[in-house]
Amino acid sequence: MSADPGTLKISRSTFLDAYRGFAVLLMMIFHLCWDLGNFGFISFSFADPFWIDFRRVIVTLFLTAVGWSAYLSNRQRLRLIIWPRDAKVLLAAVLISLGTYLALPNNWVFFGILHFIFLATFLVRPLSRRPILSALIGSAILVIYSETSWLHFPNALPTIVHYLNLPHQTLDILFPLPWIGVVLIGPLLGYLNWHKCTIPNHFLVRALSAMGRFALPIYLLHQLILFALVALAKIVLSH
Repeated sequence: MSADPGTLKISRSTFLDAYRGFAVLLMMIFHLCWDLGNFGFISFSFADPFWIDFRRVIVTLFLTAVGWSAYLSNRQRLRLIIWPRDAKVLLAAVLISLGTYLALPNNWVFFGILHFIFLATFLVRPLSRRPILSALIGSAILVIYSETSWLHFPNALPTIVHYLNLPHQTLDILFPLPWIGVVLIGPLLGYLNWHKCTIPNHFLVRALSAMGRFALPIYLLHQLILFALVALAKIVLSH
């Protein structure tokens, strides 16, 4: 949460870092289970309601943290230009797309969570200094999406995929609707001063905070490491 030149330095929130770190931990568990299933160690379906809800929790934690961070960063002065950390997220998203395209050209990630976070960061900033209004808009989006079909646009993705010649199946995709509503609720957490909550100075809390501070590199590297470890375990146990 460090500010760009010309603004006051914003101290990090241990609570927000731990909050984001908890999302990172759940993400690692999710991907580890995927790896274990892929190599036949366990058997289950990610289409089961439990895993669908598990993923929703992970995405909700990450996206509320995006809106929350936007509130903290823009309290002093609204910045709409690309910050260094925005450039890092964009670069990471490009690397994810490029890496998955080279490895799995028929299922590469063209709009995953990092792509959405980059876009959502700019959408939430103008409203981040009006956290109550932002939360009301975000909640309205979620309610309308849940209770009606007005914001579903079922033909949008197939049309985009067709005209841009994108893969019909992808390893990860995050639709802007309704998830932008979750991001818009995030500033309210900052307004309520959740980042000032005190938490125990425990090893596990410090570990979660560290994971939250380095969420982006962990996101980029963790699956490579987990996949390699599970693959190695499969090879060792097969002999």
